Amino acid sequence: MKQDKAVLVFSGGQDSTTCLYWALETFKEVIAVTFDYGQRHHLELECAKAICQELGVEHHVLDMSLLNQLAPNALTRDEIKIELGEEGQLPSTFVPGRNLLFLSFAGVLAKVKGAKHIITGVCETDFSGYPDCRDVFIKSLNVTLNLSMDDDFVIHTPLMWLNKAQTWELADKLGKFEYIREKTLTCYNGIIGDGCGECPACVLRRRGLESYLTTKGEI
Repeated sequence: MKQDKAVLVFSGGQDSTTCLYWALETFKEVIAVTFDYGQRHHLELECAKAICQELGVEHHVLDMSLLNQLAPNALTRDEIKIELGEEGQLPSTFVPGRNLLFLSFAGVLAKVKGAKHIITGVCETDFSGYPDCRDVFIKSLNVTLNLSMDDDFVIHTPLMWLNKAQTWELADKLGKFEYIREKTLTCYNGIIGDGCGECPACVLRRRGLESYLTTKGEI
């Protein structure tokens, strides 16, 4: 795969930045694609752009405002509270169809760019109950993309079976632990680095970090 080209779905967050560094070690060329779907914090787009510029990665930002119109949720509407779903319900941060659309458009870009590999940071181990983060969905979509464009794409999910502590461990093994801790944006309240410490994304990120540092004997 070292001679191949890949397209990465990139948000500038912890997971996708870890995937970016994994991809840069795995493939000859990596192209990042970020989607503007009217997320609460435009800083997410700026963060993704800054990281790509710093690393010299070709970066595309695609307008996905239609998704905002179709699926109002806590990530696109200030008036909707960020809440974990009650038992049997999805969190208010779930955006219906997001990964379906993102990966489909990443596939179109891959076709145009002559890339056979598509990378996403979805994870079934530490996900929030999102159905479009499951391995079975990724495998199904991989088949659909190949059939729709008569091609042989491979969707890679380096984090699929990792918990957040193991994701931090991977970042450390890649030699990018501090970079990812300080320069990525995971926080639902738009604070780079360790974030607000209170939203669900920050709590999950912090727990994973503390677990990993405890394993290393640094806490």
